[in-house]
Amino acid sequence: MKNYIILIGLILFISNNLVAQKAMTKDKYNKLTADEKRVIIDKGTEYPGTGKHLKNKAVGIYTCKQCDAELYRSDSKFDSQCGWPSFDDEIEGAVKHIPDADGRRTEIVCSNCDGHLGHVFKGEGFTKKNTRHCVNSISLNFKHTDDPEKK
Repeated sequence: MKNYIILIGLILFISNNLVAQKAMTKDKYNKLTADEKRVIIDKGTEYPGTGKHLKNKAVGIYTCKQCDAELYRSDSKFDSQCGWPSFDDEIEGAVKHIPDADGRRTEIVCSNCDGHLGHVFKGEGFTKKNTRHCVNSISLNFKHTDDPEKK
């Protein structure tokens, strides 16, 4: 029984420590405007057709506006004509898929900071991967690169 109590105490200590570490890193996140907070923190949506990355065709990496984690490569971006930037693939491990509260959609968030990105849809037939990440431009930054490995 004593070992059981020690084990539970150790588990609680580790889990609380991990939560504290994540909270501490929030101090290092980028400062967000009110509009960015509305989308990234409060899970809002920008108006369709208004995002600055919608028509971007440059070679580079799309990163999280809140924490700068790399999320998408430009070669996975395509024009779905939905009004938001669309990607058919994410950088491995960069994006979490969470069932949306409405039960019909799947929300996508940054794996590093849990910032809201948008939603992912499957089975629409836009690309060979049959996946569309519909992402708010306001949730993204863009880094130009000439490195063919990071296209």
